[in-house]
Amino acid sequence: MESTLSPTSIIKVAAICGSLRKGSFNRGLIRSAIDLTTNQSVTGMSINFIDISPLPMLNTDLETEDKYPEPVATFRDQILQADCFLFASPEYNYSVTAPLKNAIDWASRPPNVWADKAAAIVSAGGGFGGGRSQYVLRQSGVYLDLHFINKPEFFLNAFESPSKFDEEGNLIDLEAKERLKSVLNALKAFTLRLQKKWSRWIG
Repeated sequence: MESTLSPTSIIKVAAICGSLRKGSFNRGLIRSAIDLTTNQSVTGMSINFIDISPLPMLNTDLETEDKYPEPVATFRDQILQADCFLFASPEYNYSVTAPLKNAIDWASRPPNVWADKAAAIVSAGGGFGGGRSQYVLRQSGVYLDLHFINKPEFFLNAFESPSKFDEEGNLIDLEAKERLKSVLNALKAFTLRLQKKWSRWIG
């Protein structure tokens, strides 16, 4: 685990969206989360969106002389420098998307840079609101030593009335924004708790 927080530190959150579509509702959830931290509705956190579209499909033949391709090396460093993670995970075929799974796998290559950090998941979509993808992501987290908050859960049916998003994919539903705020506060608290635990263990 690379990052260690002091009591006055700003928690660095790496936000990753499983959809590459510009108007993605899940990308809209991340924009809303960033807004909540910049307007001080949620304090003590800084969210950095990480674009996973430049990553090549996982192929260990691309690892030469113990080095990763440049986009992968950059991505892994961004993951390593983060204190915790916010995943916005749409559901494809009862699972996570191919781009998100690809990103998870690249960052899990030795050494695993996900390990011993906190994470939260939010999802938007039809029906269950992307919820099944979260179960799959949590399973991966077990092997990766990635620690997800259990509550509050955030699933959002993007197609229910009244509208949850505007035409550009921005979250406009006030109740959903409050729920998202609760997720961020829970992630902050859990991150601080884990950091305190690791500091005590190392010390």
